[in-house]
Amino acid sequence: MEDAKDAAAAQGQRGRAFPTGLLRVFLGFLLLGVGLSAGGMYLARRAVAAPTLFQPCLWKTAAAAEAEVEEPGDEGLERWTRPPARASHAMTDEELLWRASFAPRARGYPFRRVPKVAFMFLAHGPLPLAQLWERFFRGNEGRYSIYLHTMPAYRANFSSDSVFYQRQIPSKVVEWGQMSMCDAERRLLANALLDISNEWFVLVSESCIPLFDFNSTYQYFQNSNQSFVMSIDDPGRDGRGRYNPNMSPEVELEQWRKGWQWFEVDRELAIAIIKDTIYYPKFKEFCRPGCYPDEHYFHTMLTIEAPHKLANRTATWVDWSRAGPNSAHPAMFGRGDITKEFLKEVREGETCLYNNQNTTMCYLFARKFAPSALEPLLELAPTVLGFG
Repeated sequence: MEDAKDAAAAQGQRGRAFPTGLLRVFLGFLLLGVGLSAGGMYLARRAVAAPTLFQPCLWKTAAAAEAEVEEPGDEGLERWTRPPARASHAMTDEELLWRASFAPRARGYPFRRVPKVAFMFLAHGPLPLAQLWERFFRGNEGRYSIYLHTMPAYRANFSSDSVFYQRQIPSKVVEWGQMSMCDAERRLLANALLDISNEWFVLVSESCIPLFDFNSTYQYFQNSNQSFVMSIDDPGRDGRGRYNPNMSPEVELEQWRKGWQWFEVDRELAIAIIKDTIYYPKFKEFCRPGCYPDEHYFHTMLTIEAPHKLANRTATWVDWSRAGPNSAHPAMFGRGDITKEFLKEVREGETCLYNNQNTTMCYLFARKFAPSALEPLLELAPTVLGFG
């Protein structure tokens, strides 16, 4: 019986010991949880106080991911001087203008820089005279850049061996006679400024043709001490008659200028145009039909800011003689108009000043030419225009 009592006592002690062990295990897990919670709170505070070291991939946009892909040599100056591979990008107009306004402050370039001419095509859609331009550019790679602004719905379909391949920039709707025309021109300038080698910026249309070979055109811009922006003080109805007194004090009546839309500017003036926040709001609000911003905005602003840099003439020829006194558009030339004598007259028919010297080489481009003019232009280009 004593043995039975001892066995029963021992069994009771083992029954009471079991819950105590379980409690110890439970307390261990509890302490571990409290430790993890405290550690989490500490890391959370650190995340607020310091920059995050890791970010989920889902937070990155495609543009950001592409920007992080570096190429060989990106650790040096090349990453800042290499032009964009394509004209397309995902920047808004506001971002584009801000980015394009960057300009070096130090004189000179600490790398080999070949100055280029940026040809900015402002077009509705297709370029019917592209074949002529292809011949003009041939053999001059590295001395030019091309930018194409069209209506947004148009998708250029140039082959990979064309100079126009992938040169279409992000575009918006342009309405004739509206400030959107100047917006498109500023958009073209801003895209061209992203290439630090672009030194001269020429605005042309799909109906423009080159009148001289590329080398002559290049040297004309390179050796000129002024830019070719027509800026005149017209006292008549279509000049000062379009001035709105609400533009004062930024623009006074005696500062109001008029000129043709098609221009050439150097890099300094191009930057002045795209970074302008003084004159642009005034023209956008107060230059409305029948005030046409593309005939007044750049011309007035540049005359106020840099009058000594303007030749006060355009480098693009047009003919208003056929249009009539009240026409809004110059004459159009087709197949039947294209002769050797006609082209020679356009190239040499006037006298103007170039670096304060008289010259008959006043125009480097001409408009407006219909698609039907392409064939005879291609035939005469080698002997009359000097290329092809």
